[in-house]
Amino acid sequence: MSYSEPPPPPPQYGAPPPAYGGVPPKKSGMAVAALVLGILAVIPCFWGCFIFGILGVVFGQLGKKDIRESAGAKTGEGLAKWGFILGIIGIVLGVIYWILAASGAIDFNYSSDM
Repeated sequence: MSYSEPPPPPPQYGAPPPAYGGVPPKKSGMAVAALVLGILAVIPCFWGCFIFGILGVVFGQLGKKDIRESAGAKTGEGLAKWGFILGIIGIVLGVIYWILAASGAIDFNYSSDM
């Protein structure tokens, strides 16, 4: 038995350390905000559909741009894309709702005849 070789290092638990000279990529805050706003846009709150939908679309585009310009330092392209898509769906749902409300198909007068 030879003692010239050092013993193997003990096992490490948790996340491995980043590579020498590198930093792991982080999620883009704009992309996360786009997804949250996109989800809020499709929840039927009708005034919020416009506001959250428009913000979801804007933050989705800004998130994609932020990720592209970071040269690999940020991730989350899928989050930004889905925030953009859900924002557009929320805007469309809001437009449909207000068209139906203006035409009288949806009635705002609630009465209880008990």
